[in-house]
Amino acid sequence: MAGSQPTMQLARSTDEAAVLAANEAFYLALESLNITRMNAMWWHEDWVRCLHPGWDLLVGWKAVQGSFDSIFRTSAQIRVIVSRVLVHVAGEVAWVSCLEQVTSTIGTDFSTLLVEATNLFVRRGSEWRMVHHHATPMPALVTSGPPNSVQ
Repeated sequence: MAGSQPTMQLARSTDEAAVLAANEAFYLALESLNITRMNAMWWHEDWVRCLHPGWDLLVGWKAVQGSFDSIFRTSAQIRVIVSRVLVHVAGEVAWVSCLEQVTSTIGTDFSTLLVEATNLFVRRGSEWRMVHHHATPMPALVTSGPPNSVQ
């Protein structure tokens, strides 16, 4: 039906905008170091998952919440610059993949890490909340060409 195509595209773009807004709110909650704000971003289920760079996989809301609580208590500041954002919506599930440039301050030390992230969201009613965050450090940039020999 040719008449339904614009309606489907509008619904898709509205859903994508809502997911992108939820994704942005997640990063604002992360930067705020506020556990209450982070709690509002997630569905509190036993099956949610989170994989922070260098951590083991966390399964269940209590473990995920505990990880953010620990990060927030030990960090003086976190700044995240998000780029290369790609969103896809499939019914009541959506995912966002992006690059994160994460700068964190702990005490007087700070570090910056480039991370590939995938964030999964589930919609209940009209609300999109996170159910999975997977962040993996990007490999160091290669400044020279490939090696001339195979080892």
